[in-house]
Amino acid sequence: MSPIVSLIQADNYEIEALSKQIAILLNPLGGMEAIVKPGSRVLLKPNLLTGSRPGKECITRPELVYCVAKMVQAVGGQPFLGDSPAFGSANGVAKASGYLPWLTELNIPVVEFHGQKYETASHEFNHLRLSKEAMQADVVINLPKVKSHAQLTLTMGVKNLFGCVPGKMKAWWHVEAGKNPEKFADMLVETARTINPNLTIMDGIMGHEGNGPSGGEPRKIGFLGASSDVFALDRAVVDILQIHPRLVPTIAASQRLGICPEIESISFPHAQPLDLSISDWRLPDRLMPIDFGLPRVFKSTFKHLYIKWIKEPIRDYARR
Repeated sequence: MSPIVSLIQADNYEIEALSKQIAILLNPLGGMEAIVKPGSRVLLKPNLLTGSRPGKECITRPELVYCVAKMVQAVGGQPFLGDSPAFGSANGVAKASGYLPWLTELNIPVVEFHGQKYETASHEFNHLRLSKEAMQADVVINLPKVKSHAQLTLTMGVKNLFGCVPGKMKAWWHVEAGKNPEKFADMLVETARTINPNLTIMDGIMGHEGNGPSGGEPRKIGFLGASSDVFALDRAVVDILQIHPRLVPTIAASQRLGICPEIESISFPHAQPLDLSISDWRLPDRLMPIDFGLPRVFKSTFKHLYIKWIKEPIRDYARR
């Protein structure tokens, strides 16, 4: 069956209008009741990159999370919010980003992620260390923000699930991948495939262009997107931005691994990507290496600590 990607025009974050737009967005997917059953524990996974740049539109807007959470509660689900931000704790970034009043109103807890080893379908990555809170949730709702990215060209639904990798392991992957963006992108795709979100809702009302994920500028795009297939949704969004999919490592990797549908095979019940397209989305001025150009001493020290505190205990445990 063809994957469904629901795309609609959306212009602002006013709560009443946004709630109606999300309901329209999810209607072709069967509505929230088709995704969340009464009593289900539902992880809401926004992009909580940092709380240090308010107004830059580099995180998922709390209004969107609030509206989705209310819909989850309306069908009997039990939502909780979680992430592993690049800087700071999930609770700290949520507080700095203005989330807490919205979450407090609905009595939604913020959880910190803790890692556990999980097997994958990949031959190269036969296991990944992922958030047990995400893997043990009954439902995962992925809530990314559309952003340019100085290492991966764009960050969308697949990249947002890297936030389900506990913080120290995210740093390790940047070191481990080194100068090999294909390997890093393959890991991101396998992370997304293993977590397998039940629903992804893309915050494309306001995006973040230029030198993202946090050093660029806000840019109105004017759309919301949703799908149960995160790879199909990402593929559709690059057509909205008019970026060739091969320029985005996560899409190129998902195509290489045979899990990204061709655009012609995707069903669009509302708008087509070209109906919402913009012609002058700004990508990063230049792409940086995955390892941030980390100094050799830091990389060596981090690798030593990784082997001592993470790799060797895992290997010893496996021998028992």
